[in-house]
Amino acid sequence: MRLHPGEAEAAGWRVVPLLDAVRRLRDASPAVSGRPRVVAIDGRGGAGKTTLAERLRVVVPDSAVVHTDDIAWNHACFDWGAVLVENVLRPLHRGEAVDFRPDPWVTHDRPGSITVPAGADVVWVEGTGIIREELAPWLDASVWMQGDLDEQERLLALRDGDSPEHREHVANWLLEEVPFMAREQPWARATLIVGGPPRLDHDPTTELVVAPPTRR
Repeated sequence: MRLHPGEAEAAGWRVVPLLDAVRRLRDASPAVSGRPRVVAIDGRGGAGKTTLAERLRVVVPDSAVVHTDDIAWNHACFDWGAVLVENVLRPLHRGEAVDFRPDPWVTHDRPGSITVPAGADVVWVEGTGIIREELAPWLDASVWMQGDLDEQERLLALRDGDSPEHREHVANWLLEEVPFMAREQPWARATLIVGGPPRLDHDPTTELVVAPPTRR
């Protein structure tokens, strides 16, 4: 399996009910009250982060999803941590609703806004680069989706196409992603490792393939 430089291959993979994984993530922050739990879902493009976040949103009542791609849209690949904290994570920690239009949305006339209703139980924040030291004080638990990078690149090409423009975009992205991941090592910070894509047979509607975290 090809992994990020410095990333240890997880061991002890097993199939667990989806709700068991949710309980494990809740147990990482038992003292949270008066605000939503904020759970990060990280991994490379093609790992299945968005799909997992949506599955978790469906099975956890009163939960919501925030996509870091919306924060980063026409902004930067990874230099969006302060924007996320000030406009999403800080209000959530105060128990407030979120209704945020990033500056590039306004500049480029993108409609809508990033919203989280007040009273949410859990907010799943998904995106490459969300598990980082800068954001650690704002995250109550986290998931790293580990998988073969070659397979994730193949799935990403199937999803987004394999045009010369796409290949150029991926190459430019990797110029930032590789040193970022080597520095932050999100797999070592994660509460739970999830197979992305998973390697064991399971029911994708009710189960997850998980492994214990790989520490530094």
